[in-house]
Amino acid sequence: MKKLESSITNMVLVLTGVAVIAGGALAAVNHVTEAPIAEQKAKTLQDGIKSVMGGGEVQLANVDTICQKDAKGKDVTYIIYNVNDPKGDYLGAAVQSVSGGFGGDLKVLVGFTPAGDILGYTLLEHAETPGLGAKADKWFQQGQKGDIIGKNPASPLTVSKDGGEVDAITASTITSRAFLLAVNNAYTAYKEGQVDSQTGASPQAEK
Repeated sequence: MKKLESSITNMVLVLTGVAVIAGGALAAVNHVTEAPIAEQKAKTLQDGIKSVMGGGEVQLANVDTICQKDAKGKDVTYIIYNVNDPKGDYLGAAVQSVSGGFGGDLKVLVGFTPAGDILGYTLLEHAETPGLGAKADKWFQQGQKGDIIGKNPASPLTVSKDGGEVDAITASTITSRAFLLAVNNAYTAYKEGQVDSQTGASPQAEK
């Protein structure tokens, strides 16, 4: 067999061939794993809604989407999962909110009673430092140092360093502020959604 001549053209052809084969392999793997990943995310969300609404059986009544501008003028979308108990009575809502943490976006799901009291929360996604900011998944739970369960963010929740009543995660004030901002914004979106459903006045809610 004649040896392939070493030239720029040949090298480009070989590298292109390798790239095409690798790309095809990655696309095939992605196609195979796409559905299981989507199912896992859906299950995580479903379990999260149940958890933040007190852990009992719930039924999803409807889903609202609220778009608001944050402090920097950036459009942020909040998803509101309104839920009922098995008898069909309204329990409140689980609200998905996001803010910028120390390591990246901090996506939180917060459960509220109809009055706006916090029933529970869970972190859906985060990129915080293990052992520090990542503690947010436990730190603000009931009975913990930064307990926010039962509080109502009608008066925004803030860390004690900023004059508030919530203890920040040790050595992770930035994450704590970001977490509480996500919770406060979730509350604001929830209350706006309640007003919209009663008056039909706001074009921001998509029913």
